Amino acid sequence: MGNFIRARLSGMMFLEFFIWGAWYTAIAVYMSNNGMSDLTHWPFTVNPVAAICAPFFVGLIADRYFATEKVLGILHLLGGVIMLATPLAVNNPVLFILMLLAYNLCYMPTMSLANTLAFSNIKDQEKEFPIIRVFGTIGWIAAGLTVSFILVYFVADGIAPEATALPLYLTGFSSILLGAYSFTLPHTPPPAKGENVSIRNIVGIDALKQLGSRSFYIFLISSLLISIPLAAYYNWTQLFLGDAGFQNIAATQTIGQVSETLFMLLMPFFFIRLGVKWMLGVGMLSWVLRYVLFAMGAPEPTVWMIFAGIALHGICYDFFFVTGQIYVDIKAFKKIRGQAQGLIVLITYGVGMLIGAQIAGFTFNLFFENATAPALTIWSQLWWVPSLFALGVFFIFIFTFNDQEAEEKISEEEISV
Repeated sequence: MGNFIRARLSGMMFLEFFIWGAWYTAIAVYMSNNGMSDLTHWPFTVNPVAAICAPFFVGLIADRYFATEKVLGILHLLGGVIMLATPLAVNNPVLFILMLLAYNLCYMPTMSLANTLAFSNIKDQEKEFPIIRVFGTIGWIAAGLTVSFILVYFVADGIAPEATALPLYLTGFSSILLGAYSFTLPHTPPPAKGENVSIRNIVGIDALKQLGSRSFYIFLISSLLISIPLAAYYNWTQLFLGDAGFQNIAATQTIGQVSETLFMLLMPFFFIRLGVKWMLGVGMLSWVLRYVLFAMGAPEPTVWMIFAGIALHGICYDFFFVTGQIYVDIKAFKKIRGQAQGLIVLITYGVGMLIGAQIAGFTFNLFFENATAPALTIWSQLWWVPSLFALGVFFIFIFTFNDQEAEEKISEEEISV
């Protein structure tokens, strides 16, 4: 029975991230091909807006009054219908972006709901959850490959699937499929039923007060700041690959998820040898190197540099964000661990990515508006902006962060991811 439940939860996680990867890696190309090239930062703005709203919905409503699998199902069914209708608004940019916002408001709460459902139905979270969660990464990879190599058979010759509404339809139908599937998952009563939940708990203010230390504040500030150049990757990469002549844009980006899976397995080896500070530092420095590779690889373009930049995603994501989650878990008392993890997600995927998406959109339009130089020449200049920003954050962090207590705890326990 245990293996059967794990298989069902793995299927849930596969579809959860398949849905996200299907539209997220193609939306900028679709918008650019429909007269919205100066608005491509908005999908990556409404996503963090929804990420900021999600904890309030989950904490105040979903976790207190309704079974988790039912809320998960309803949100995916509703989100699927909205996404299927979104291409109808392609000629009305404001309505199109509002539809994407509505969809993301349905989708983003399902991230934590899926995790809650998984954690509630397994016995050994540390051993079982990573196996279940890796199917999410596999789902994202499968989405990119599906968009580039399967949807191509449903479009006219010479047209990239990413430039059509097909990825949005794929997202919508997949979301409805997961919505229906969710009702078959194990019954999971609302985890916070009968408990008093406040805005302070959800935002993590109480956790912040208890964890308050110089190093922890530096970590939070650095997490916020590094998320700003991170947004440039999601905003610009699709467009950059298109200008560089890549045909299978969604599939090409899955190289990053393959790398993420590999480095997730290697993290325990590096963790013991580098410790918290340099794991986080190497993650930040990888963002710098990624953008340098894009900038240097743009003019020709140099394919191996672009591939290498995408492949660095594993180090960028695992070494910084996963290490950050572990660091927060080390620092937090058991009672406030949930709040503390929610706080870091709110700061990075919410506030940081929101600010970053707007800056990325402004910078992109500044460089490309009324530009006369070839697109790749502009890209070679543009990628230096997030690179230098990330480099500044790296130096601030390395010269100010020093949490010896956390380093000693890792050294004693030999933490494994």
